[in-house]
Amino acid sequence: MKKSKLETAETRRRIVEIAAAEFRTNGIQSTGVADVMAAAGLSHGGFYRHFGSKEHLVAEACEAAIAEIIGALDAAAGKGVGENEFRTLVDTYMSTSHRDSPARGCPLASMGSELARADESTRAAASRGFDDFVDMLANRIRHSEEETSRSKAVFALSAMIGALTISRIISDPEASASLLEDVRQHVAAI
Repeated sequence: MKKSKLETAETRRRIVEIAAAEFRTNGIQSTGVADVMAAAGLSHGGFYRHFGSKEHLVAEACEAAIAEIIGALDAAAGKGVGENEFRTLVDTYMSTSHRDSPARGCPLASMGSELARADESTRAAASRGFDDFVDMLANRIRHSEEETSRSKAVFALSAMIGALTISRIISDPEASASLLEDVRQHVAAI
């Protein structure tokens, strides 16, 4: 029986959501199409009804994962503008719970080195996501000059992504948490 367009779109959305979590947890190279489809409860053969290639899926999954983390942080901070919202964003991002939950966390931190080597469309999706993330942060930095706020947001996000990545590498939980706290304090002071 043929699926409706609505069912097909829902299946595709579910595949992208699962792929985003799998890629963030296990890495792009370590996660095969068969792994994603099995996690979605679908056959490997059905993949090509939805996507032209794994790279196509990676680009969509990256875009969806960045939108997810921005949405979650935006909701945590509230819809206002200002210093308190910026601090809440930083505190939430730089938390041990974010460190310990890569499947729902920032894909720029969990897949960054692989994204740098990805195809052009995936890098473009990651670049757009980075810009969207920067814009969200810049809107909450207390400086009135747009150029200054954006520059500080670029620095803040870069420091946060780097610190989260390194905190996942460090094997000592206390040293890892200490790194997050040190960077959190510096970034929150912007």
